[in-house]
Amino acid sequence: MKRIFISVAILAVICLGGFIVYNIAYGIGDAAGYDKGYSAGQEVGYSWGKQDGYDLGKEEGYNTGYTSGKTDGYDDGYAQGMQAGLGHGYTLRDPTYKEAVVFLREDKTDRNRYVEDSYTCSHFARDVCNNAEAEGLRCAFVELRFREGGHSIIAFDTSDKGVVYFEPQFDDEVKVIINQSYSRLNDYQGSPVNDTIMDILVIW
Repeated sequence: MKRIFISVAILAVICLGGFIVYNIAYGIGDAAGYDKGYSAGQEVGYSWGKQDGYDLGKEEGYNTGYTSGKTDGYDDGYAQGMQAGLGHGYTLRDPTYKEAVVFLREDKTDRNRYVEDSYTCSHFARDVCNNAEAEGLRCAFVELRFREGGHSIIAFDTSDKGVVYFEPQFDDEVKVIINQSYSRLNDYQGSPVNDTIMDILVIW
């Protein structure tokens, strides 16, 4: 009987010791596993998060940068193209007949003095064309080629009456017809040369 009691007591001590050792080992293993799992998980999660963030950031940055760059590039290119093509940042338009007449009435070029070999018909025509362009109006430099010599005038392609010719020295509306005398057509004093119109060169 005594042996049985001693055996049970020993067995109880062994079981209690084993339970204590088990709990200690379990706690150590659990902590070590958590630490290792946390470290590994953090490394993998950081790597995946970094890659996903990089990909998303790259995509968003590319799209934003591409859109902004495309818009800025288009705007800059358009502005430079307009300047290179027209020399100005606006588009010229054809006036109405009334607008052309009002423009010429207000333009001061006809007050300039004609000076032989210095300020002649071509200078009058040039200045009126430049002034019209400054007002946003399309104006043509017109060269009339006579049987003897030539003459420069201007023209507007009006939106309501079509192409209309004007004498820039006097702001008169004039007629130009091939094989007709320019001075006779427009009741000007007789020209000292044969001013029969042989060709009409219109430069827009």
